[in-house]
Order: sequence, then C-alpha cells, then structure tokens
Amino acid sequence: MTRNLLKNPDGEDNLEFWELTENGGNEWKVEDMPGDCGHDFNGDVTKYFATSFHLCLKRQVIDLIEEGYSADQLDNQPAVKVEDWYCGRTDCGCTYQITVCLLDEGHEILDEMKLEQVTLDPDTDDCSWKQVQHTFSDYGPGLRFISFEHGGQDSRFWEGWFGVRVTGSSVTIETTP
Repeated sequence: MTRNLLKNPDGEDNLEFWELTENGGNEWKVEDMPGDCGHDFNGDVTKYFATSFHLCLKRQVIDLIEEGYSADQLDNQPAVKVEDWYCGRTDCGCTYQITVCLLDEGHEILDEMKLEQVTLDPDTDDCSWKQVQHTFSDYGPGLRFISFEHGGQDSRFWEGWFGVRVTGSSVTIETTP
C-alpha cells in the first residue's frame, strides 16, 4: 500500500510542515473551498493554499530513510509518483510552477521534474482545477530524499490573494514487499 509522503498537502494544518522558500506580496494563505471566484474541487479536499501578487513558493524535503524505507529498497529504483492540483481565480490571471527533485545522500540531484511555468488567464481559460502527474523511474541508485516545491503568483499584481491556488499534492513510492 502506498501513502502520501507529503505532510499537510491541502492546508488542513495551515502552513505546518512547509518551508516558505519565496513568500512575496501578502504571503501564503490557506482558504476554504471554493473561495472567492473559485471552483469546487473533486474529492474530499476542503482547503487550498493561495498565493499573492509576488512569487510565493513552498517546499518540503522528504527524508526517505526517516520515513521507513531501506537503502536497498530505494536503490532498487522504485517508481516515485508525484501529483499536484492547481487552479486560478475566475477574475485574475496567475502563474503556476512546480519542481520535484530526487536527491541522493548529499542532496545532489539524481532526477528532476520541472514544469515550465503555466499561465492561467480567465479570458481564455476556465481556471478550473488542473492536475499535474509525473512518475520517476530508471533514475539510478542512491535515492534518499525528495524535494517538492510549488507555487506561483497573480499576473496582475493585485493586493491580496489573487494568485494560483494549490492543493491535493502527493508524493508516493511504489515498493515491493
């Protein structure tokens, strides 16, 4: 059975467990679904993280040994699945970005998934929730940490929390017993 290795993926515990690597504008905020000018999310998620008018990025670095995986399990290069959900407001454009890195013991990058910055514009997009998925495989032995970082900002620099919204993030590893 797989489990989500990210703690507090949807803001139920405010910003607990997240390192704020960029915290511009009015900083990060947790809001209830669907929020002003927002869309409901399909599923049990009731909260999301909202970004502001300057770049907001947050990160978690997962220590896989601390999470109970053995070096042998990790050196067998199990599939690492990443998922994230993002949307914009229907009244303001925004940008979204995500970078996930597989790291060795010295925090050197073994493999990386970096999505080119996505721009959502309510004039050309319904700004509903969109999913990002990626599966890492064949990345070589030595995996010990995973860095997950995402965020964005609004594209009109409006005072408040008009930037991209993120929730439902997950990182899972498929190991064999």
